[in-house]
Amino acid sequence: MTTTDSKVQPFIELRRLLHRIPEPGFEEFKTQALLLDYLSRLPQNRMEIRTWRTGVLIRVKGLAPKRTFGYRSDMDGLPIEEETNSSFRSEHPGYMHACGHDMHMAIGLGVLSHFVQNPMNDDLVVIFQPAEEGPGGALPMLDAAELKDFMPDQIIALHVAPEYKAGTVATRPGILFANTSELFIDLIGTGGHAALPHQANDMVIAAAQLVGQLQTIVSRNVSPLDSAVITIGRIEGGTKMNIIAEKARLEGTIRTLSAESMIKIKARIEALLRGIEAAFECQVNLDYGANYLQVFNDPTLTTEFMGWLNGSGTAELIECREAMTGEDFGFFLKEIPGFLFWLGVETPYGLHNAMLMPDERAIETAIHTVTGYLSWKSNQS
Repeated sequence: MTTTDSKVQPFIELRRLLHRIPEPGFEEFKTQALLLDYLSRLPQNRMEIRTWRTGVLIRVKGLAPKRTFGYRSDMDGLPIEEETNSSFRSEHPGYMHACGHDMHMAIGLGVLSHFVQNPMNDDLVVIFQPAEEGPGGALPMLDAAELKDFMPDQIIALHVAPEYKAGTVATRPGILFANTSELFIDLIGTGGHAALPHQANDMVIAAAQLVGQLQTIVSRNVSPLDSAVITIGRIEGGTKMNIIAEKARLEGTIRTLSAESMIKIKARIEALLRGIEAAFECQVNLDYGANYLQVFNDPTLTTEFMGWLNGSGTAELIECREAMTGEDFGFFLKEIPGFLFWLGVETPYGLHNAMLMPDERAIETAIHTVTGYLSWKSNQS
């Protein structure tokens, strides 16, 4: 893709370099090295750089700072085998930047570079956070001394949105992303010969029963005026066609728009599991894995941003509905006023798809939007 602003082209190239090297959470070693190499080539007099695990934090000094603004980017890739024919496709077998974190980082570098060369009045902290996809880097990063020293007074982030065209930004005051929880259930019974089912406790049958029961929670235990999702994305059980399965495993996710519904759904899951244990005379082990808070946009700041964007002509603004997607940026917003917005990157393939290839023209839109808004905000009394 091309862009009308030649100053943005280096960040398109950086995005492509980052796209080649997707890495798991807390293993973003090549990614961190690439970021640090780029930072080493910028003027150092306005920057203070720190690392935390595989993350990177940079404070850009303002001309007369009274406060600190923050931009947060996630870093990790997903365990997906890329299926695009891109000339810069992933070089790491089984991993891909299928959620746009390569775009997020390139935009972060563009924002940072702008303010190194054109400082605003206030300080800026750019946070490259590892492990957003799991096990979750935001919460431990907020507890880290490195971030406490750089803690912003206001923070923003963005996420690519395949359903919106490049040149658009979508957001809303209040809840934007859902509360989320991983779901891992292990069923342990008694294996045996397929011809002698009465001498075994078949965990494939137990798992099949449980999947159906779990789907009744949203339809029968959650108010139809609320929103929730329980998805079982993976089932594993058994070893051979003529052996009754001793073990089965379900892996899934829970999404809710209210914290109260998350508590209620988990209580209902646990009740169903007690019933499965009794009915199939088996053992059930439950693990909720990583849990992310809702992304709740500060109403005042988000409304202010939307008003500025409408008047600036930087991007087309869409006031969107809330979504059932999850993001550990919610932990930042619990501690720091701020907001997240969707960045249009129109593509027929959705997030976490092996064919995802965002429209790179969105990088220009995002850099201009973030730098323009922060410069305007910094000039406000």
